[in-house]
Amino acid sequence: MEERTMTRSSAREIAIHCSYSLGFSHESADEFLAVRLNKENFQRWSQESALYKEYPNEKQLQYIKELVRGVANHGPELDQYIAQYAKDWSFARIPLPAAAIMRVAMYEILYMPDIPAAAAINDAVEIAKKYEDGKVVSFINGILGAFVRAEFPEQFQDKKPARAEAEPATEHEEEA
Repeated sequence: MEERTMTRSSAREIAIHCSYSLGFSHESADEFLAVRLNKENFQRWSQESALYKEYPNEKQLQYIKELVRGVANHGPELDQYIAQYAKDWSFARIPLPAAAIMRVAMYEILYMPDIPAAAAINDAVEIAKKYEDGKVVSFINGILGAFVRAEFPEQFQDKKPARAEAEPATEHEEEA
């Protein structure tokens, strides 16, 4: 029997759950992750959500941990970006799950050069559809799109921002 591996989208959604829950904890990200990411919890939670039916492999665990730690360590910066691009919305009005989704996506865009900005945004929007109504999903999409277009205008189309120190593509590579 072949062992299935968790998709990156599922790992990203688990990281969003963890980032959201960590906001209600007094633990450090490492303490929280040590308790949260274990096989016993996944088995228990699999009763309620198919997302937890598969336990992440080592690569996916590292990805989840990097996202959660990164969001925890860069929270004020990420929240500042959200507030900056949240036209006509005060940060306090933004639903907490929506803020967690945007923080994870923005962290990936800013600090994970192997994740295309479009993939982070598309997954954020798809995950948001599970938890938020259409107005909030559109809001998330709008903020993330405006963030990438304004902060990284020269590299908007599926390219990593310069801040992530990705190598610029040549014209030939852009066509591929």
